[in-house]
Amino acid sequence: MTILVTGATGTVGRHVVRHLLDHGQRVRALTRHPARAALPAGVEVAEGDLTSAAGLEAAFDGVTAAHLINFGGDYRPLGNGPRIVELAERAGVGRVTVLGGWREGTLEPALRTSRLEWTFLQPVQFMANALTDWAGPLRATGRVREPYGDRKSPPIDEHDIGAVAATVLTQDGHAGRSYHLTGPEVLTARAMVAILAEATGRDLRFDELTPDQVRREWVAEGRRPDLSLFRAFSEVDGAGQADLVEMLLRLYGTPNELATTLTGDVERVTGRPPRTFAQWAAEHAHHFQP
Repeated sequence: MTILVTGATGTVGRHVVRHLLDHGQRVRALTRHPARAALPAGVEVAEGDLTSAAGLEAAFDGVTAAHLINFGGDYRPLGNGPRIVELAERAGVGRVTVLGGWREGTLEPALRTSRLEWTFLQPVQFMANALTDWAGPLRATGRVREPYGDRKSPPIDEHDIGAVAATVLTQDGHAGRSYHLTGPEVLTARAMVAILAEATGRDLRFDELTPDQVRREWVAEGRRPDLSLFRAFSEVDGAGQADLVEMLLRLYGTPNELATTLTGDVERVTGRPPRTFAQWAAEHAHHFQP
């Protein structure tokens, strides 16, 4: 059978593709930029975008299962979920997984009332976020300067998310379930930097900023991280930089039950425990070197 992977060139999508190939499946990868896809040999690459119905009918043709994401290229939740579900049903797709973002859009409700066998995958934090957020400053200065160094999360290796998706798409017994995907341990941001220090052999430190320092350095003085992803996931569309910083401070500073709850869903689905952040750090250590 042919399985469609949307977001196939993204952080998780590439792992979904690889695991499906390892399962012996035929894979069709949907991407906005086929010429830059650089996917493994044997993968059929199709041009398309989940935010637009144009091209999706062809992408679903002959597909029996699909891995979907609930957001578009701007990371905002999809607004055309019913149309996507309609096209999938018309094509005869039987089973889908959905990688969720920080909030639902229109895709999940449409799937719940559809004939499709759906499974929702809901990770809290990708280990790869360390690349996005910290690789630049750690290469340059050896320091992460952020608030709330003791904030907690159960980061998951995107490799494991891909493994869960591939298993669900190729095995029975997962329809109608939502899997809260976590790694094997709850870590603070400070501890994650310490693990990166061990993996790289460098003196890496977490320098904790007070909320007032964050407001001054990230807003007033213009030295700030890229908050575009937070803007995309925020419920306050069009918020200014100062408002986004305040929301980020609330997010980091507010205890969150999801951030301290380990589920074991990765092992239940795949039959093996999730990978540790130390394993991830060892494999990606070169990204944090000067």
